[in-house]
Amino acid sequence: MNEGRSVFAQLMDFLPMAEFRICVRRYAGNFKVRRFSCLDQFLAMAFAQLTYRESLRDIEACLRAMQPRLYHMGFRSRISRSTLADANERRDYRIYADFAKHLIGKARKLYSGESLSVDLDAAAYVLDSTTVDLCMTLFPWAYNQQSKSAIKMHTLMNLRGNIPEFVHVSGAKVHDMKFLDIIVPEPGAFYVMDRGYIDFARLYAINTARAFFVIRAKRNLKFRRRYSHPVDKREGLRSDQTVALTYIGSKKSYPDPLRRISYFDEEAGRRFVFLTNNFVLDASSVARLYKERWQIEIFFKWIKQHLRIKSFYGTSINAVKTQVWIAISIYVLVAIIKKELKMDKSLYTILQILSITLFEKTPILRALTDGADRIRQAPSDNQMTLFTL
Repeated sequence: MNEGRSVFAQLMDFLPMAEFRICVRRYAGNFKVRRFSCLDQFLAMAFAQLTYRESLRDIEACLRAMQPRLYHMGFRSRISRSTLADANERRDYRIYADFAKHLIGKARKLYSGESLSVDLDAAAYVLDSTTVDLCMTLFPWAYNQQSKSAIKMHTLMNLRGNIPEFVHVSGAKVHDMKFLDIIVPEPGAFYVMDRGYIDFARLYAINTARAFFVIRAKRNLKFRRRYSHPVDKREGLRSDQTVALTYIGSKKSYPDPLRRISYFDEEAGRRFVFLTNNFVLDASSVARLYKERWQIEIFFKWIKQHLRIKSFYGTSINAVKTQVWIAISIYVLVAIIKKELKMDKSLYTILQILSITLFEKTPILRALTDGADRIRQAPSDNQMTLFTL
């Protein structure tokens, strides 16, 4: 059935185009557009992500070299860097944000059965952010500090499958804890965070929503011990306490008791102290759940190395957000393909194969299977190339 169709065209078949058209209509993306539709824009940017294009000129040159094949790949307009630049600057980034969220929802269902290192039936999420440095001259709206600009990608990631559940792009000056005002806590779910998110009023809002949090405590935490629970020190645990906050402001913001767990990580040679509002999960499971937070650090490193989010094709905030959301869409699309085709290859391997086979006319499953023999992987300890879902 797929004989004679390019791998790129087959790849785009996995996209829910009906939902894409809904997103375009929602924000009037094609209003008064005679050529170069939102779909053309998405396909061009997707091609750039999959083949690691460096610039708009690079995208234009590569696609024009394949002009006779573009129609069968889904393109309906001639690719021009000026037209693509205008589209990235002017078309509402929310078209691609909403579409990415729909893909995330689809991926979430596919990966809902994935196991965790902790015996947990509930959903588990990790919150964190990463900073992308920018040029002050080109991105003055993202001013961070003297002669520097930067943006932050605030991310809520589902630990079942390491799928980004929600992404918010802001200036680097926005504090991480403000991201807690955007998310809607899911009752019964666990939210794992570093100590940068400590704000007891916001944590109490999570508690009030009947959700749970696991967060690393600050060293200057003022508390009173109410009760100490027995722990197994062979597992690295040092204490498991029920505590009450004593600092007036903290006590007013979070009047309920908290659970304080001290854990020593022998591998890292460090002691960690966690706070949680869950009093049922055993202490060692709480420590292991926090250890899962490292998955989002791997995710950030992975997308910075293998997707185009460190250098941008446009300078406006709309162009930057458009590129980020399309990059997220491609990441999630590859994760969906991996699951639907029942492949055991890593996302890194799949992306590498796609980058050299997009124009080939062969069934996509065969391309991904045979293509593995044609690429040479050179894993490096500092590149996280073995990251898998």
